Amino acid sequence: MNTSKSTISKKHLIAIAVIIAMGVGAGTFILQGGKSKSASGDGHGHGHTEAKAHGDGEHHGKSGGDGHDHDKGHADGEHHEQSEAKGPHGGSLFKDGDFSLEALLVEAGGEPRLRVWLTDKDKPLSMSAATVTATITRLTDEKQKLTFAPERENWVSREVVAEPHSFEIEIIAQTATEPYMFVMSKEEGKVELTDAQIKAASISLDTSSPASIKTALLLPGEIRLNEDRTSHVVPRLSGVVESVSANLGQIVKKGQVLAAIASPTASEQRSDLQTAQKRLALAKTTYEREKKLWEQKVSAEQDYLQAKQALSEAEVAVANANQKLGALGLSGSSASGLNRLELHAPFDGVVIEKHISLGEAVKEDAAVFTISDLSKVWAEINVPAKDLPLIRVGEKVTIKATAFDASATGTVAFVGALIGEQTRTAKARVVLDNPKGAWRPGLFVNVEVVSDEASVPVTISADAVQSIGEKPVVFLKVNGGFIAQPVQLGRSDGKRIEVLQGLKAGMPYAASGSFVVKSELGKGSAEHTH
Repeated sequence: MNTSKSTISKKHLIAIAVIIAMGVGAGTFILQGGKSKSASGDGHGHGHTEAKAHGDGEHHGKSGGDGHDHDKGHADGEHHEQSEAKGPHGGSLFKDGDFSLEALLVEAGGEPRLRVWLTDKDKPLSMSAATVTATITRLTDEKQKLTFAPERENWVSREVVAEPHSFEIEIIAQTATEPYMFVMSKEEGKVELTDAQIKAASISLDTSSPASIKTALLLPGEIRLNEDRTSHVVPRLSGVVESVSANLGQIVKKGQVLAAIASPTASEQRSDLQTAQKRLALAKTTYEREKKLWEQKVSAEQDYLQAKQALSEAEVAVANANQKLGALGLSGSSASGLNRLELHAPFDGVVIEKHISLGEAVKEDAAVFTISDLSKVWAEINVPAKDLPLIRVGEKVTIKATAFDASATGTVAFVGALIGEQTRTAKARVVLDNPKGAWRPGLFVNVEVVSDEASVPVTISADAVQSIGEKPVVFLKVNGGFIAQPVQLGRSDGKRIEVLQGLKAGMPYAASGSFVVKSELGKGSAEHTH
């Protein structure tokens, strides 16, 4: 029994020893397996360096190349949250396994160019180990190919990357084994505005589109009196003013009495007429008597002929007296007296000048009134010699006031045949209807002459154009705001402007209210990393 017990006891001891030995071996194996995983970079053990597995830009902004301890307990997946990190040269860093590419837009000699650094397993690639190409796609869908030349430890683009720096760059690095492609986006100078902010700022959106644009020649001019319908009223006889019935600015009708003058000359002329009329009456009576007596053979024919001649002379004297009165603007008789001279309006018009007052002594050649018919006025323009072929008699033109918002259509009635020695321009005249009297003489105007009309593929609203650095720009609508797009402009009709370069048809932009976007752009500085 004791022996048996002793034997059982030994078996138990052997079994326990085997179990303990197996446990120690397994524990050793597990510990060794953990060290191997850590060394490979998959685990988070102590004292390993992951710089070989991740670029510096992906280590949460750390630029150093030293390893970091993972006692802080973060997961390895955190190193891949940033798709575009910062590289050691301050550029955008991209990774594909052990391969990394850093791209930076820098100014080389004042010209923006793209620089690229390539590394494999944290070691820079030699200049002969890879080639680099890139394609820039701008907001306008314009593409630019970039080729690169090796320079020290990087590749630099041979082509200049012009502003604006808002685009996508597709970079391809071809190594000896395989190609790598990365896409870098830039939105330099973006004005961030939400849809609600755009609406609150009253910024209207429009789309670039084709349109018909009339090319117009714009010439300065001035409204003047219609000289064909302007009269300077003069008394034609000296005298003293007895009454004045017309006032300055008054609208008068043809034949209306403007003023009355007492003139001794008028009295004399009317007296001469009356005397001639009485002589004519006597001559008629004498002629009729002598004719009757001659027909009855009572008197001699000579008496008859003398009476006939006297009658003819009397008729001439009366006609002469009437013509004198007519030339002086006098009627043959006046109810108010022989010396009364009345001044009448020659046509319907407005009294624009008045130089006469009651009791004043006026001379026969004094311009006491100026009457003008303002229902039609002239727009007088000076045409440069080079533009004379565009100004033709009978052509319709548009007149626009400079002092207020008004326009009208007129007809070119006259183009001068001579060019001024000093101005080197020729006079031209446009007849303009003025039924409401809005076109007042002395008003400065612009005369628009259509020289050409053409359909253009891309136009924008005139309100959309702003200037940045003395260059025209249009604020393109992008996701989350606007970006200033330089444009080259062409013809304009005042409402639409032709875009020669910088935009394509169908692109949205800020139309009215674009100045608000410009002011927002001025509040911040553009992101330039040159």
